[in-house]
Amino acid sequence: MAEDPRSSRRAGDVPAQPRDPERGAAARRIADQTRWVDLQVRQAIERGDFDDLPGTGRPIADIDVDRPHDPDWWLKKLIAREQITGVLPPALALRKEALELDDALDRLGTEREVREHLTDFNRRVVEARRQLTGGPPVVTPTRDVDDEVRRWAGRRADRRSRPVPQSTRRSARRLWRRRSGHD
Repeated sequence: MAEDPRSSRRAGDVPAQPRDPERGAAARRIADQTRWVDLQVRQAIERGDFDDLPGTGRPIADIDVDRPHDPDWWLKKLIAREQITGVLPPALALRKEALELDDALDRLGTEREVREHLTDFNRRVVEARRQLTGGPPVVTPTRDVDDEVRRWAGRRADRRSRPVPQSTRRSARRLWRRRSGHD
């Protein structure tokens, strides 16, 4: 009597023919791809493609063993490297803008521009409060336009009443002479 081929198999053997043909094909593709990648890496090492890479023999920058691992490290580096701004949630962006609002208003030249800027800021605060998106709550207060215009006008009057340093006046005069051709 012939012996059953299944009974002669050892415990760790993998069956030659998988029961699901699609799984077997996928497993073979993965194994072939892994062998191909390993072969490519070995050949690159033999050619010396990995010799003298920048940073060879030095510790990897920005890795501090005393700090816990930050899973968003790559995102923070990208934001810093590309100088990306404006990606804060609306509540935090409005808080930041509120802190810098006086400086922004001081750069404006007319009362009408100040009023428009404040009206737009207040509109965005109210709009953010109405949104039911996740994230931190909007705690930024709206600004009273008339009060802010009075404060802006007071700061502007203070700046105009301060004497201009002598060195600033001279450099402005020199600049005017260069532009006008009087120098």
